[in-house]
Amino acid sequence: MDTILIVDDNQAVCDALALMLELHGYKTHTCLSPEVALELVKIHDIALVIQDMNFTQDTTSGEEGKSLFYDLRRLQPQLPIVLITAWTQLDIAVELVKEGAADYMGKPWDDAKLLNSVGNLISLHTLSRENTQLQRVESQRMVAIKDADLCGIVFASGSMQRSVDLALQIARSDVSVLITGPNGAGKDKLADIIHANSPLKNKPFIKVNIGALPMDLLEAELFGAEAGAFTGANKTRIGRFEAADGGTLFLDEIGNLSLSGQIKLLRVLQTGEFERLGSHQTRKVNVRVLSATNAELALDIREGRFREDLFYRLNVIELELSPLNQRQNDILPLVNHFIGPDFSLNKQAQRVLVAHTWPGNVRELENACKRAVILAPSKILTAADFGLASEPLVSNPLVTQSEWGIRGSEVIESAQDKLVSDPVLKPESKIEPIAKTPRVQESGNVSANPSACSSVSVIDKASIQAELDKHKGVIARVAKSLGLSRQALYRRMEKFGINK
Repeated sequence: MDTILIVDDNQAVCDALALMLELHGYKTHTCLSPEVALELVKIHDIALVIQDMNFTQDTTSGEEGKSLFYDLRRLQPQLPIVLITAWTQLDIAVELVKEGAADYMGKPWDDAKLLNSVGNLISLHTLSRENTQLQRVESQRMVAIKDADLCGIVFASGSMQRSVDLALQIARSDVSVLITGPNGAGKDKLADIIHANSPLKNKPFIKVNIGALPMDLLEAELFGAEAGAFTGANKTRIGRFEAADGGTLFLDEIGNLSLSGQIKLLRVLQTGEFERLGSHQTRKVNVRVLSATNAELALDIREGRFREDLFYRLNVIELELSPLNQRQNDILPLVNHFIGPDFSLNKQAQRVLVAHTWPGNVRELENACKRAVILAPSKILTAADFGLASEPLVSNPLVTQSEWGIRGSEVIESAQDKLVSDPVLKPESKIEPIAKTPRVQESGNVSANPSACSSVSVIDKASIQAELDKHKGVIARVAKSLGLSRQALYRRMEKFGINK
């Protein structure tokens, strides 16, 4: 509730104004003298002041009101002030309006006009104050970014800006951070930023891709192994935790860690203690752990593949990274970074690159840029140089140009479903995919013909059932293996009458 201060030497005027304003949802303070008014402004959060111009009996010069106005201005330069008086001093009124008085009214006042003026002035003041606060925060953020090590990251989207800001904020602490997001979106880059701006930046920074390590060697890689601990272990080796002692350990694809490895990891996070494989000697390390995953750990917890207590140890702070197709403002800056200063994009290529869904995210975009630079016949790159149709799906009878946009992947899935289920459509009706590796003709140039891309394969009931059996009914994994979203997989299962 906004608070209005009423300053007038006539108590009846104060009471009348207070009653009117309170009936319209404002809180009020009243006083009879400038001295008390200044004290109230110091104590309370005042949104607006309505002040008289004369406070001494038989005084009509307006000098007292003028003096109060300037005193209020010195206290709060942006505070809206409405001047109201029975004696009209035009020269003073003009002077004070030039100095920032918000409005000037005579007595008796018009209730409707005064209420309208008060409402508008408070709204403007609130917006101005919020804008000032945002500018202050933005200024502080820019100073922080200017002094920060961003590890060469390229971005322009608000989503990525928020992720980077949060990474810089939590870098100063020593808590565990879980970075989530799809493959290829840049989770490792955020881990780099966190370490590079932390008090541990001059200490070891060890990275481990859990998904790339053989399951039977995973624990040895993390915790080390004594000679003879397993076949092929001819000498003692330290694990990644020992290598990162005093610094930071980044565990990528943490969702692939075995249950036995999770127990040991939980112990290290709780106590800093562990044993090498084949050893009974307890060792102690001090390591900050950053982890990342593209998996739905909440689902893995429910299905018994991931420990809930470990999840909360890793996830003191979660830093979520959006897929590239939700950060469209990042696409062209990234492309310009990857292709370098010797190449440029034509308008058509810019439009198509931004419209593409990039299921492989930044990694896919980088690979597409590398291919384009190597195979392009010209320094001005076209959509065809990236292996993309010049006008996505425009020739497809199932999808019109107006349907194409940010949700391009959903359009493709819908078209695929229709191809499978609609008996009128022939198998020869092709859905042109957008993100295929470009085919190189004998001349060495990338084909600009959209038909050069292969047609979508039809996923039948047997294929879905086989994948369900293989992955024990875990929908997320079945969808990933078939190259579908979970929504598309559910639609197909319903259509074929498949029960999980």
